[in-house]
Amino acid sequence: MPEKVPSELAITKASTGSLFELRFAARLHGPCFRCLDDTVLDLPVDAQEYQATSPGESDELRTPYVVDDKLDLAAWSRDALALAMPDKILCRPDCAGLCPACGKNLNDEPHTHDDAPRDSRWAALEHLREQLR
Repeated sequence: MPEKVPSELAITKASTGSLFELRFAARLHGPCFRCLDDTVLDLPVDAQEYQATSPGESDELRTPYVVDDKLDLAAWSRDALALAMPDKILCRPDCAGLCPACGKNLNDEPHTHDDAPRDSRWAALEHLREQLR
């Protein structure tokens, strides 16, 4: 991970408060959720926060990243990155994953198993299903 990430911070002052805008790009490395192959995900982050001049008791008019008139950019960028991340990191949108029977990567070797062995722990439910037909 690089020590410095190119980013853009814009602060717009208005009569009612300040609007903070943060933009940067992050590159994430890790395993694909479906096939476990090494995956690189380029993720654009675009975040906005608002701090009212006189927020009073309203939490909606203040940002937790401004404390004593100082902007905690590290905490804000960390949280913005966490919110921008997808639920599942995939090597590609149509990733086929791993074969549940043999564990091979279905992206590399698409195949099916005709006579897949059945798990004996499900035998009672299989018997019940046959009776209900």
